[in-house]
Amino acid sequence: MSVRVVRLGSPRLPDEGPRLGTVRRPPRGVPKAEFASGNWYDLWYPLLAPSAATVKLGQQAETPAQWASFARKYLAEMSAPDASRTIDLLALLSHHANFSVGCYCEDESHCHRSVLRSLLEERGARLG
Repeated sequence: MSVRVVRLGSPRLPDEGPRLGTVRRPPRGVPKAEFASGNWYDLWYPLLAPSAATVKLGQQAETPAQWASFARKYLAEMSAPDASRTIDLLALLSHHANFSVGCYCEDESHCHRSVLRSLLEERGARLG
């Protein structure tokens, strides 16, 4: 059992389980009925997405210092009670079920999901 951190829209892996879309907005131009069948996500969960202002910081980050600033802002958002409890819940569930969390970004190292991966790992998640 484990949680995988994936790029939404990518082919699913065997036994991946359901996908949670930790994104601010649904995929553009994709009918809601095709979110799951198109390998986007089974459940939209924007609580774990960066705020619009923080997303903008991440998209504009060109230097390591700018990326670190984005990561600090996102970490602060994820320390809010609801987000923090959700991360704890996902870490716990990763020991009992297979599922994935993800975002659309092509490069995980320049995406909030790299920070989310670290948060899950810090909370004891079993990563796949």
